[in-house]
Amino acid sequence: MNWILLESAEQLNSIKQHKGYSLIFKHSTRCSISMMAKRRFELDWEDLPQDMSLYFLDLINHRDLSGQVAQLFQVHHESPQLLLIKDGECILDQSHGAISVDEAMSVLN
Repeated sequence: MNWILLESAEQLNSIKQHKGYSLIFKHSTRCSISMMAKRRFELDWEDLPQDMSLYFLDLINHRDLSGQVAQLFQVHHESPQLLLIKDGECILDQSHGAISVDEAMSVLN
């Protein structure tokens, strides 16, 4: 699986309009907790559906998009944070040590 870099408001609007599932991982490249959460997530991400788009938001380089994510999907900003989106709505919001593929899969099933 590969990350799709989330770098524009147009991409956010596309995620909001998408029918089906998408995932957004908000990551601070300066935070060791965020680094560990990302690494742990990537160890198991092969269990996710192959057709699911996985978006990676670098919070240091795109702080403005983080605020737009929070507003658009009606979630509180966290870092690190994983959002599972279905048909344009956030159905799972995880942060820090709670980020897991297993939890995402339980919501998908």
